Amino acid sequence: MAEAARHRARVSHDTLAFLEGLPPLPAPWPADAREAFLEVLESEESLVELFEALDHYGLWTRLIPEWAPVRSRPQRNAYHRFTVDRHLVEATRNAAGLVGRVDRPDLLLVGALLHDIGKGYPGDHSEVGAELAGTIGTRIGFAPPDVEILRRLVRLHLLLPETASRRDLADPGTIDFVAGQVVDLTTLELLGAITEADARATGDTAWTPWRRTLLGELVERVRRKFAGEPETSANGSDGNGSDRHRLLLGEADGQTLVRGADDSVEVVAPDRPGVFSTIAGVLNVNGLGVVTATAGAGRDGMVVDTFRVEPVFSRLPDWVQVEHDLRRALAGELSLDSRLGEKARTYSGRRGPIAATPARTGVLFDNEVSALATVVEVRAPDAIGLLYRITSALVDVGLDIRHATVSTVGHQAVDAFYVVDASGNKLTDPQVLQRVDASVRGALETGEPRP
Repeated sequence: MAEAARHRARVSHDTLAFLEGLPPLPAPWPADAREAFLEVLESEESLVELFEALDHYGLWTRLIPEWAPVRSRPQRNAYHRFTVDRHLVEATRNAAGLVGRVDRPDLLLVGALLHDIGKGYPGDHSEVGAELAGTIGTRIGFAPPDVEILRRLVRLHLLLPETASRRDLADPGTIDFVAGQVVDLTTLELLGAITEADARATGDTAWTPWRRTLLGELVERVRRKFAGEPETSANGSDGNGSDRHRLLLGEADGQTLVRGADDSVEVVAPDRPGVFSTIAGVLNVNGLGVVTATAGAGRDGMVVDTFRVEPVFSRLPDWVQVEHDLRRALAGELSLDSRLGEKARTYSGRRGPIAATPARTGVLFDNEVSALATVVEVRAPDAIGLLYRITSALVDVGLDIRHATVSTVGHQAVDAFYVVDASGNKLTDPQVLQRVDASVRGALETGEPRP
């Protein structure tokens, strides 16, 4: 098989039949067997064909018996393009193209191959998969320290993408948390490569330029943490606001300003409660779905918010009209609730196929990751006006949104909001948390903006 991988040749039926008759490999595998297996995993374009040939003859599950439950197993999410087993093989093929970026290509390939193997078993697939990876890694013949890294890779394979898309990467608490989980630089670089390989094997919505940028920023910030290097902002500024924000604030000169280009929208608006929600609503009214957003700081009573957007119907809006609508909404002359309600009723059902498993709904609170704010994480089915409803619900209970990260993959939205109370403090009172939970859930249950 290694020769076939090396020369990108087909494996004959006679060879496969011969392999079928061989006794099982001893445990742990001999070094030459392990190296041959790794050559197969690193074969890139030949890997899928080799896998299918071995799988057809039942040889793949002889090598990895734990593979059987994921064989031809459908995914629960519509945004996955492959079954679980094929996804793992595609992720490994992608990882083979990234071996030059890591010091341990062998752990990268096996980690990519096993990252979702827990999906065939009851329980949290990351935790279950980590134990399976330990068993498999030991059988393959990895040394105990390497087996521990494999366990960590599988257990944490969602850490980087979830953190990058749901947390404030400029918050030192975020970087400290990730560094504490990852433990060392070797694991960090391996996880970064596995995250890319996994996302590219998942589907177009999982590996966008924006998600790639977020992942790169997170990995670099954690790398600097491990190296003991001073922290700087992603754009190299001094942390008191980017040059771009200063330019926009100067251009706005105290007035509302909208600057849109392709998938990015920058808004300068009065810094007052509910302004982030209002901007989100105006973007929705003008046919834009928010993919990610940052509620930024400003100066002199003005704030700069940045949104990554995508047209709902493949056409960018007239930015002059967006600015006009925003001015009207801020002045109370445009009812976003009624406009969004009408749009939601008109266009429901035009947003693509329904997911095999309905998107989850829930509200979670995190007071650990940030020293300055409470993170409110909201999961809900993606819908027109969703961000507006959630942010309006947060404002209704007197919260100030300091940062927001909006993440949508397929039909599942997972939005995270860094909030403080009217006094600028984190939310620690259980009764306050209950009120926030009730307000957000109430907004989600309406299915459309408040009447």
